[in-house]
Amino acid sequence: MLQKFGFSKYESQVYESLITVDTPLDATTIVKRSGVPRAKVYEVIHRLIDKGMILETTVEKKRLYTALPLESAIKKLTADFNTKVEELRHTPIKQTPKDDRVWTLRDDQSIQSLLENLLEQAQESIIISGWADDLTAYLPTLEEKHEAGIAVTIHVIGAIDTIIPSVSTLIPDFNHDTLERSRMLIVDEQEILFAGVEETTWQAIRTQSRSLVKFFTEFFYHDVALTEITRKYQDTIMEDKEIRDVLLKLRY
Repeated sequence: MLQKFGFSKYESQVYESLITVDTPLDATTIVKRSGVPRAKVYEVIHRLIDKGMILETTVEKKRLYTALPLESAIKKLTADFNTKVEELRHTPIKQTPKDDRVWTLRDDQSIQSLLENLLEQAQESIIISGWADDLTAYLPTLEEKHEAGIAVTIHVIGAIDTIIPSVSTLIPDFNHDTLERSRMLIVDEQEILFAGVEETTWQAIRTQSRSLVKFFTEFFYHDVALTEITRKYQDTIMEDKEIRDVLLKLRY
């Protein structure tokens, strides 16, 4: 029960043995109900007392224990978590020199969190591409940056509604059914984050390598150019099988 919140297995077992009964228990009964070894039970009880998760009393020289009510425990754990988040937020961050290494990252939520953080740090320019249903989550930040005078350029697959003028939109049709999900962000012409799906799992690279930043910037404008060409000359292109087949082999 409590292991998900950083408590030990024994602490979780003792708390669960107390929260599931209506009456206080002594240590002997806790051992029977929790499965915690007798040699360990007092140590575990005292840790939970120190953490404010159980209450104790003495009745006729016998120590009795009861659990902090579940709703109170939830409020306490939430408050503890928020306090730790604030402490983490105010941790001094060391300024590091330019890092040309290529870093890899997995897990979609982690990638999204890093992308949002990089967006917030942008001071001069933002270049971003992705699918409409994905980019929509970042529009508030992107529009805030745009209104602050930062140059924001977007390439999106699918339509989005935004006040940002520099948007290149590719509306996919049945000819684009092989398009792969991806995200790309270039911040201040200094750093890139590129993410894609590999075997159903999101994976990303992040780097400040000047050559890779330049490569992905050109890669972005390659997509923009293809999108605009396709949009303007779609009927002609789609009627010419040779041209259509070549274009559809490109990433977009």
